[in-house]
Amino acid sequence: MSAMAGATAMTGPATGAMAGAMTSVAVLCAAVACAVALWWWTDGHGKGRRRARAVLALPAGAQVGAGAPSLTTAVGRWWGMARGRREWLCLPGSAVVALLGASPLPLLAGAAAVPLVGRGLRTTRERAEREARADRVVALCGAVAGELKAGWQPAQALAFAARTTGALGGQEAAVLAAARFGGDVPEALRRAARRDGAGGLAGMAACWQVAVDGGAGLAAGLDRLETALRAHRDQRERVRAQLAGAWATVGVLAVLPVAGLGLGAALGARPLRVLLHTPAGLGCLLVGGALEALGLWWASRIVRGGERL
Repeated sequence: MSAMAGATAMTGPATGAMAGAMTSVAVLCAAVACAVALWWWTDGHGKGRRRARAVLALPAGAQVGAGAPSLTTAVGRWWGMARGRREWLCLPGSAVVALLGASPLPLLAGAAAVPLVGRGLRTTRERAEREARADRVVALCGAVAGELKAGWQPAQALAFAARTTGALGGQEAAVLAAARFGGDVPEALRRAARRDGAGGLAGMAACWQVAVDGGAGLAAGLDRLETALRAHRDQRERVRAQLAGAWATVGVLAVLPVAGLGLGAALGARPLRVLLHTPAGLGCLLVGGALEALGLWWASRIVRGGERL
């Protein structure tokens, strides 16, 4: 009986070790499958380019129909794609955590985080584009006013300033055609002002309308509009500088759990093993992750509300 009990006691750790090894193998296979899929994708694009070069009959020195790209080439192509869409970097990071923790849960969490991170990055890019468009509108008002003071006609001044600043975007041809051929320039400017960040063009349309209908000076109106837009931009920059500390607090709040896991691992507590392989750890992981996400969302909402004031 004692021998049987000893065998049973030895079977438990062996079974646990075998299960851990199987989990590690499964995670490794998933990571390898992701790498192979990415390599196949980049190889498919390379084959497409080679077929295009063959169809276009490039010179004989061009390497048409070359073999599959090397691992370095595939990694380089993947890195180029990842720099354009940085949200995909969640996958290799989560794969490393999955290998360290011998669990597929981090890999699944990384895959689920890709669209969320992508949405955040798109929002950041759209915000930067909106602010750059607003700056170009300010430059447009100043440039048109300067050319008018130099003696140019309104249509000529608008055409020169629009090509110089690029503030009209896709509506540039319509606005310039209206200015050159006697069309409705204010209406064309209002259509261009519908883009996000180009609201200053609506004020420019009002100045143009007043100058045409009432005979007021267009240059003076554009000078006042430029001053108002610059003041609004400077106020926005001051508010953003004052909220830099709040954004730093949000960043620290996001990094604290990772720092805690690193500190626990340095002390030998094996936090990944506890969080990913015990019922209590899984419960703490779910509750803590939900509270962390809620805290980040609420803090970001407060800071962005302050920026909008």
